[in-house]
Amino acid sequence: MQRISSHLLWLATHALDIGAMTVFLYTFRERETILDLFEELTGARLNNNYMRVGGVSRDLSSFFIDTLYKFCDEFPEHIEEYDTLIRENRIWHNRTKGVAVLSAEEAISYGLSGPTLRGSGVNWDIRKAEPYGAYDKVEWEVPLGENGDVYDRYWIRVEELHQSTKIIRQCLDQLPKGPILIDDPKLVSPSKEKMNTEIESLIHQFKLMTEGFKVPEGEVYCATEVPKGELGFYLVSDGTSRPYRMKIRAPSFVNLGAFDRMARGGFVADVIAIIGTIDIVLGECDR
Repeated sequence: MQRISSHLLWLATHALDIGAMTVFLYTFRERETILDLFEELTGARLNNNYMRVGGVSRDLSSFFIDTLYKFCDEFPEHIEEYDTLIRENRIWHNRTKGVAVLSAEEAISYGLSGPTLRGSGVNWDIRKAEPYGAYDKVEWEVPLGENGDVYDRYWIRVEELHQSTKIIRQCLDQLPKGPILIDDPKLVSPSKEKMNTEIESLIHQFKLMTEGFKVPEGEVYCATEVPKGELGFYLVSDGTSRPYRMKIRAPSFVNLGAFDRMARGGFVADVIAIIGTIDIVLGECDR
């Protein structure tokens, strides 16, 4: 029960994050509501620190749940409202259709992921192909493009707004009662109440935060589907509490590798549309 509870909590916020990043392309109105919810839950609007080893940091409040339900009721209509503004716009079509075309074979050869890959018609979403968390407990669809151009990659992001809303609502509907953290003192810090009243708990928390916990020897690669694509972490453990080696696969860095191919034969003005359709984060590319 605890694992289902924490996974659904994580999944709801993960889908909310995908929705928040995509909404940024269209309007600040819904994004502000989402960021307010993040602040209500985690104490921060950006750079949230919510996940914990063995669960999450805090439970959802009734205010959070009610506000999120209301958001899920209203948001689909707003998506249509924004999309209608440019869906049949001839100028929009001229500047996006047939621009920066990338075939499925080319997208795969560049190692692309996320909407940039699915815009070329490649049916690959880690949440479907290799479900993690509670993704196998919710129903949703993977939007796919047909032409691999700027328009298809835009359309996929619009459709993902609808799919994220479905995921969030199902998570809220299925959310059970129960603990949000496992009861394992080797991994989880004592409660604040205990740390304020018991010197042993305070020492335990200090040692856990400064020394960490030992991880068995071995290596692992863990990938998740994030708004930009596949975010992967490769870790090698030598049996201590610190990783022997760590490599991060940043989707923006990989996706940007196809920029040259997309831009060839186009206009200088297409560069803006191409960068927008890849939806890069420069911090991922410049590290």
